[in-house]
Amino acid sequence: MSRPGAKMPQVIAKRADFLAAARARRQGMPGFLLQARDRGDDSPARIGFTCSKKIGNAVARNRAKRRLREIARLGLQDARPGWDYVLIGRPQATIDRAFDDLRRDLATALRKIHQLGRWPALSLCRSAPTVWGPRPGSGMGAGSRRPVRPMRWRHWDGMVHSAARG
Repeated sequence: MSRPGAKMPQVIAKRADFLAAARARRQGMPGFLLQARDRGDDSPARIGFTCSKKIGNAVARNRAKRRLREIARLGLQDARPGWDYVLIGRPQATIDRAFDDLRRDLATALRKIHQLGRWPALSLCRSAPTVWGPRPGSGMGAGSRRPVRPMRWRHWDGMVHSAARG
């Protein structure tokens, strides 16, 4: 089941690349969180790893990152060129989950990330359409280009009121 010749994709090292991936698509799995971003070029895929102090002490964080590195080495051979991937360890789960389950989680997460027509996870949670304009009561002028969602609520007298919220 292991690939002896499997090579590790290029590793992301710059903070700006991690932040850009955090603003892009994400897929939560039981063993980790996968963030993915299309860079828009044809260079090879890159991978980044992060484990916060919620995982545990340095020994536990390093063990979790080693496990994530190995599933990336084995599972990202078919990753799309021009994409950045960041694997974020979960407390207890990344260390305790069976290795085969972590590999299946990665394959599932990649499949879900690359489904056609899929929007970034942040956009999925917004049910109302986004309206561009200043945030009410923010003191910003009409030239502000901040996304604002319309908000509707029913008053105690039965009338439907609406406003905008960001």
